[in-house]
Amino acid sequence: MLDITRIYYEPAAAELPRGRQVLERWPEATLVEVPSHWQIPELHGDETNARRWVRIKREALVLGVKKSLAARPNGRSADFIAPSTANGCAMACAYCYVPRRKGYSNPVTVFANIEQITGYLDRHIRRQGSKPEPNQCDPHAWVYDLGENSDCSVDALLSDNVQDLVDLFRLHPTAKASFATKYVNRELLDWDPQGRTRVRFSLMPAHLAKLTDIRTTPVPERIAAIDDFVAAGYEVHVNFSPVIVTDTWLEDWAELFEQLDDGLSTAAKEQLASEVIFLTHNAQLHEVNTQWHPKAEEVLWRPDLQETKRSQNGALNVRYRFRDKQQYLEQFLDLLHEKLPYCEVRYAF
Repeated sequence: MLDITRIYYEPAAAELPRGRQVLERWPEATLVEVPSHWQIPELHGDETNARRWVRIKREALVLGVKKSLAARPNGRSADFIAPSTANGCAMACAYCYVPRRKGYSNPVTVFANIEQITGYLDRHIRRQGSKPEPNQCDPHAWVYDLGENSDCSVDALLSDNVQDLVDLFRLHPTAKASFATKYVNRELLDWDPQGRTRVRFSLMPAHLAKLTDIRTTPVPERIAAIDDFVAAGYEVHVNFSPVIVTDTWLEDWAELFEQLDDGLSTAAKEQLASEVIFLTHNAQLHEVNTQWHPKAEEVLWRPDLQETKRSQNGALNVRYRFRDKQQYLEQFLDLLHEKLPYCEVRYAF
């Protein structure tokens, strides 16, 4: 997954204990001082990087300081989006939205000021008090999404940031951490989260994951890990994401639901819930993908099925046509309820 040979670092980040920890993990890496983790011309905004997309993700690492600390209200998957402790990903899912914000390459940036981030979160959680009423995020706890712009299971290979967050939420009976992942990192099984961290394993039909979920853990291994994470004290949900419409999509998802049902213990089924997220794509990302993985675009870029829509953050994306998507969603939920009647759907989009 990672073979770090070059680390771009902000001087302030390298002086912090977490920054020193990261540098000590790769003592032979070439160090490149940069003024900002956002201002690295050879990584950001250079379209020629698309041809060495995966190599950069494996070999490059950025070390920075998170300047803006805010827990943004969400209300969909989580009540709040926690300040990031990392940005970017070593995996290379062809539909990922994060590269749209960082240019043509997207290696992981680790934020070294973890004490500031955990301190801010601790104060924010305490200010909320008890959750006054249930919602789709959770019936009792305030839910904080930790990995909006990264995959926390991979981030944990780079530093102790994620473990520090799990330790923090263990102390708060009114809050839960939550993150989605496509990578099975079994080191997390030793962290004793005591039910205060929700891991959401993202799932899709295996043949589509093989095509579009590049450098991720195979779907059968993700399913096989669920029981172990439940036994280790995590709340484990699943993300059916992204749902990609093909000629055989319903048959493919029926097979996945059956695999999931067969693979889960009673304990895992009793606490299972899900999110359903249909594919959103982007014209700029489509152009990048045609340079390094055009095969994936045969299922992701479907002008015959999609329409342009501006997202909440102002980006111009493509999604399945609204009326058709409503039908697709109804078909998907009917199938899910038939195959996995115990699996609550917390959020569908």
